[in-house]
Amino acid sequence: MKPITYSELKGNSKQFYALAAVLAVFILIALACAYYMEHSGHHVTGMTNQIVWGMPHVFAIFLIVAASGALNVASIGTVFGKAIYKPLGRLSGLLAIALLIGGLIVLVLDLGRPDRLIVAMTSYNFKSIFAWNIFLYVGFMVIVAAYLWVQMERRMNRFAKTAGMLAFIWRLVLTTGTGSIFGFLVAREAYDSAIMAPLFVAMSFSLGLAVYILVLLGTYHASDRDIGDVVTRKLGRLLGVFIGAVLYFTAIQHLNNLYAAEHIAVERFILLDGGIYTLLFWAGQVVVGGIIPLFLVFRPADPGTYSRNVILASILVILGGFAQIYVIVIGGQAFPLILFPGMEVSSSFSDGVVSAYAPSLPEIGLGIGGVALAGLIVLLGIKVLRFLPVSLANAAIDPHHKAASSES
Repeated sequence: MKPITYSELKGNSKQFYALAAVLAVFILIALACAYYMEHSGHHVTGMTNQIVWGMPHVFAIFLIVAASGALNVASIGTVFGKAIYKPLGRLSGLLAIALLIGGLIVLVLDLGRPDRLIVAMTSYNFKSIFAWNIFLYVGFMVIVAAYLWVQMERRMNRFAKTAGMLAFIWRLVLTTGTGSIFGFLVAREAYDSAIMAPLFVAMSFSLGLAVYILVLLGTYHASDRDIGDVVTRKLGRLLGVFIGAVLYFTAIQHLNNLYAAEHIAVERFILLDGGIYTLLFWAGQVVVGGIIPLFLVFRPADPGTYSRNVILASILVILGGFAQIYVIVIGGQAFPLILFPGMEVSSSFSDGVVSAYAPSLPEIGLGIGGVALAGLIVLLGIKVLRFLPVSLANAAIDPHHKAASSES
């Protein structure tokens, strides 16, 4: 295995500046959407008194969860000593920070009055999981930034495993905290489950790796850098394991709820009678985001075909994961609160009925802006700093490649 050389993106490609311009336009549109919703009021959105977390929250949670999982590639290399993953660690850290920033910006702008964020950062209620998550998010960015530094500064490389272990533990706690936001909401039947925390951890592994694969392969193909099938197959098979973990925890979640009589109604709503939520669960999450990608990544194929299969599988995992978060966030709120068990409730505030929700264009625009911001941070990062190995060809990263060649 040869020493790895890193470099920034070279040249003045028109593709680079065109992509940066497109991302900047989406960010400006998102800011305009946030301004419009802030000054017009949330009546211009699809949100109601029943559904207070709308499409921007779906985007924000998706980005935050994916941020934690994107760091998994770096952890495998430095913490668990898998040499083939070490050259991939720098991009992993950059992507983790970018995704988290994108998600938090969407969250802050959607909640409104971003100027009052200083209150949340200086006055803490440690009985609230939301207060703990502020520490976790800020700490994550600081720790990952330090982790990147010790990877990129040769004199500090000896601390990479220590920094990587701290980042690994911190991101598990962060994703557990994000899942616990839902698990602790006992008033919502769709959320009230201890399995939400490990489910979110598994989702982070799957979504983060899918995003990482698309960014890595897209960057290398666009910049004409070599990337061998060894990396592609390793990442593809790992993605398959994480997809299986998400399907497993999802099955356990619903089987556990079905066993408890008090959750039968909400399970029937999600699995059978929920309309768009039932469709998104079975078609989006299970089939598109689970079964089809599993088939693609474990299906034997030649290097060129397998690379395309992994790209397609990653796209499907992202779509399925987005559908899953939509069902959790929106579907969980759409199902009515049980205010008085055993009694029928009705009021002028739509108590006791399933709430309708349709995301408005400003909500969607704000969410896409968060994705664009994360993309622009990554794009500028790999342009300015040395995050990318010059080559990921088999001979450059596979320690067994030379031996296999000499034997033949």
